[in-house]
Amino acid sequence: MTRKGPTTIAEYIRAAPREGQPHLRRLYAILKSVAPEAEEAIKWGTPFFVEPRFLFAFSAHKAHLNFAPTAAGLEPFLKELEEHTTTKGTLQIPYTKPLPEDLVRKIAECRLRDVRARKDDAFW
Repeated sequence: MTRKGPTTIAEYIRAAPREGQPHLRRLYAILKSVAPEAEEAIKWGTPFFVEPRFLFAFSAHKAHLNFAPTAAGLEPFLKELEEHTTTKGTLQIPYTKPLPEDLVRKIAECRLRDVRARKDDAFW
């Protein structure tokens, strides 16, 4: 028997850990406001925003969410990210801490500008 996963971002958020849903809903609202024309999709089980290239994604975990604008998307904000947990291409946000809304918005806006300025056809 195959298990069907969420097919929309709203379904994804509803299926996420309950304690993370407020953060996920707020993150989604921020990303949607930054890139209202972006295609929303679930790819590899993760919410993606695409315009027509990959802009950013996010994922829910047991105790945190990951906001994934790529390594290049985080690069301009390394100083501001020092107080946060990051990986090469993600910002990890614990559900027990406030969502850094202004920082997320700035990163998303910068990523959108960078992607729109590109002239190549690469997805990533």
